[in-house]
Amino acid sequence: MPSLLSSAIALPVRNQQLLVLQSSSVQSCLPILRDVVKKAIERARERTVLFCLLYPPSSFLDNAARAQTDNVLVVDRTMRVPDYDEDPDGDGESVTSLKDVVLDKVRSVPTGPLNVVIDSVDTLLSDLGSISEATRILSELLTIVRTRGSTSRLVLHVLAPSPILPILTQTRLSPSLTHVIAHPTALLTHLASAYLTPPPPLSAPEKFWGIFIPISERHYESEKLVFGQGGEGGGLPEFVAEVLVRGGADGSGRRRGVERVLEGWSPSLGGPCELRELEDLRILWAKKPTTEVQDAPDPTQNLSFNLNLTPQQQRARAQVPLPYAHEGRPVGQTPNPAAILYDPDSADDIDDDDPDEDLDI
Repeated sequence: MPSLLSSAIALPVRNQQLLVLQSSSVQSCLPILRDVVKKAIERARERTVLFCLLYPPSSFLDNAARAQTDNVLVVDRTMRVPDYDEDPDGDGESVTSLKDVVLDKVRSVPTGPLNVVIDSVDTLLSDLGSISEATRILSELLTIVRTRGSTSRLVLHVLAPSPILPILTQTRLSPSLTHVIAHPTALLTHLASAYLTPPPPLSAPEKFWGIFIPISERHYESEKLVFGQGGEGGGLPEFVAEVLVRGGADGSGRRRGVERVLEGWSPSLGGPCELRELEDLRILWAKKPTTEVQDAPDPTQNLSFNLNLTPQQQRARAQVPLPYAHEGRPVGQTPNPAAILYDPDSADDIDDDDPDEDLDI
């Protein structure tokens, strides 16, 4: 059974039409985005529109790959910066018309399954200068994608922390969502050493997620681990991918709830892998599991005197009278049974007559 990360990259799930890839200052999610674009181009029946707003097209596919296929449309706007270069090509198109350009490019694609990829939502937000305008254009793109079939999807890459990220993950924008977050491996080793909570199955999932989620959302924690004293720095090829899948349908067509797992990413292993296969995390699985506590040593062993009794000595000890057991009375005297003695006086209202003696019963 393929992992959630492999499915998100190569096998789009039905009705999972929004894929959000989240990078941070300590760990980039670009390797996964490159693989998503590569796998989308390999599916000959689908069309792909790639908007390059921050990274050049060569970061995702080479010229040979672009020349060999006609199912990908690359829109390169890396040279267009608001207030600096309004019209570098002289074609009359200004940056202020970015919304119309994006929507027109997507609408011009022939009918059929469609993948729309935006390499930097933060750059789109910066160019538009408005969160509401950026949200509106993304919502319209998602509406177009939904009309192209259940396997079509909108792929967004965002750098956290970002003011638009909470909007992208809300159910108001899309009930179904695949959210992939890149984390450094140092974060898991820190949790295992500082909180004694390694990732599942080495610890209880409830305990691990209760610690991992709030710490991972505080980005300065990861920055201290990676860029602080003793950190290895950013840009490591291996990293941890947190995959959250909400809604949609599984392979049998049943609706999904919410699934959250941790998987690894290693270029040397071809991309998605298990956490135990990451070089930096092997030390967590190399530690021996905690064994049961052995029986405590017998304190009566190796003594200069004997504390054990023979059966005969135990019987003789049982026959010894205890002086405190009969304190205050002679041994053998049986106490009187407890009783309540009551002597009525003249003020007591005691009537020995039967109050119902006049009744003929």
